[in-house]
Amino acid sequence: MAPLAEMEIEMQSFVPDPTRTTDLRRALGQFGTGVALITTQTADGPLGMTANSFSSVSLDPPLVLWSVASTSKRHDAFAQAPAFCIHVLSAQQMDVAQHFAAQGHDFAPYPWDAGANGAPTLHGCLATFHCDGYAVHGAGDHSIILGQITSAAIQPEESDGLLFKRGRFGRFAPD
Repeated sequence: MAPLAEMEIEMQSFVPDPTRTTDLRRALGQFGTGVALITTQTADGPLGMTANSFSSVSLDPPLVLWSVASTSKRHDAFAQAPAFCIHVLSAQQMDVAQHFAAQGHDFAPYPWDAGANGAPTLHGCLATFHCDGYAVHGAGDHSIILGQITSAAIQPEESDGLLFKRGRFGRFAPD
């Protein structure tokens, strides 16, 4: 591959505004992310939501964040949840990601147990982070949800994580 300085790249510049949301979504989609499933226990039973906005924030105290659209039907349940679990999905769990992206109440297809904080914990994920709610911040059309990790687990064998890029799920393909 030629060094970046030798490559001729013509970028299409634009100013983000309400008429350019498709362009902004395309530009943001160039950044591949991991895929996580967030779960919590509600008065109506377990609830899940697929997210690609998961990130670590701090090691001391151990904090993570993820974001949810304010217009999501699941927004309020997660924004008010006292505890939740973040699951890092493997490349073999695309069906889990798609299932919980479409709806959040049907856990029947996937084995799970109540975790250390009561949040549903699915089997077979690469890692899980049980969190107590730490803070919720409104940010544009989303809420940023911060959690303090109270318990974590990691799969002992290395496996590929599920990725999301350009509106599609996939996996890392090494050179």
